[in-house]
Amino acid sequence: MPLRPAVPYDPQTLATTLSEQGVCLLSGLPDSRATEALREHLLELVSKRALKPAAVGHRRAIHLRSEVRGDSTHWLDPESSPAVRDYLAVLEDLRVHLNQRLFLGLHEVEAHFACYPVGTFYQRHRDRFRDSDARVVSVVSYLNPDWLPEHGGALRLHLEDGPTDVLPEDGITVCFLSELEHEVLPATRQRLSIAGWMRKRGS
Repeated sequence: MPLRPAVPYDPQTLATTLSEQGVCLLSGLPDSRATEALREHLLELVSKRALKPAAVGHRRAIHLRSEVRGDSTHWLDPESSPAVRDYLAVLEDLRVHLNQRLFLGLHEVEAHFACYPVGTFYQRHRDRFRDSDARVVSVVSYLNPDWLPEHGGALRLHLEDGPTDVLPEDGITVCFLSELEHEVLPATRQRLSIAGWMRKRGS
């Protein structure tokens, strides 16, 4: 089944599509004003060198491997700005709604900013760790104005019917089950996003 086009953000539509397809594209989450504020906050963090090179693995098996992923990240702090606080509040409301509709047992939300410099990527992987089933739903929101296909940087989702690419366009959010394999392709310009996970109690 091909990936459906992005739909305006609505928790009920998201829950239905996520249940049927395992992935949903949303527009307007966050809205244009919030997207701009989040982007400005992230760029300020980048200018202050507050982001850390992202690692791979879990627990004691965490390693920096630039040949696997090249982004740098910074965990979202609700006290850092009103835009971050409001974004996390939306994810929390969504967590509650998904629990009510899909009975996923989601317990908490975590999220970080991510910045991919030109030419960097993230190889094919799952967000759910091999030794932990805590991550259930992944959410990625893009903060890139005027993104064009020739810029690259797509999120490639490996669906049952084959790979599908999603451009990291401003104001688009991708929501998918964390067991879905995906990768980030190299881009010709800096690529900004927020990656979040809805987690259940687990190891």
